[in-house]
Amino acid sequence: MNKHLITSARWATAGFTLALCAFGATIGGLQANAQAIAAHNSNAPVSTAADRMELQERQKRFVLSGNVDVTQGDLRLRTARALVNYTDAGLFDIQRLTATGGVQVTRGNEAASGDVAVYDFNRRIITMAGNVRLRRGGDTLSGGRLVIDLQSGISSIDGSASQSSAVVGSGEGATRSNGRVTGTFTVPQK
Repeated sequence: MNKHLITSARWATAGFTLALCAFGATIGGLQANAQAIAAHNSNAPVSTAADRMELQERQKRFVLSGNVDVTQGDLRLRTARALVNYTDAGLFDIQRLTATGGVQVTRGNEAASGDVAVYDFNRRIITMAGNVRLRRGGDTLSGGRLVIDLQSGISSIDGSASQSSAVVGSGEGATRSNGRVTGTFTVPQK
């Protein structure tokens, strides 16, 4: 066999392997980024602010609406509406927060967004669903559902839950995810 052809094939294989390693490192960086939210102190007190609050004592819940802003330590959740379930043993002991309407969760330089988010304070899990996007700098992952386990530090993103394809992005850059997780990643510039 031609020695030059073998050498070219080896270089092509090495280049593919290097590209695969770079892609893996980028995914790993975004996964570590998702773990940045997961590194959050879920025992910190919770502060809320909204345009309106309605206390529903019999149901042991309160409803926040209009420019809802919820913080716990350096974790921030912003949404249009939130339903907060609690137990009442002399103090409001928050059990669960369900946010709807353009939910944004941020911590440091990481941002996650979706249509709905549920923060289960007992299990220490945040689940976001519907048009989910996880962003860090120029890197983006999109899918149907994001689960952030604050206790284990593991985060995962799944494709769209519906059978129809979901539209990712808007305008000229919009793409269809077809029920799969999609990503856009930056590469080192030479």
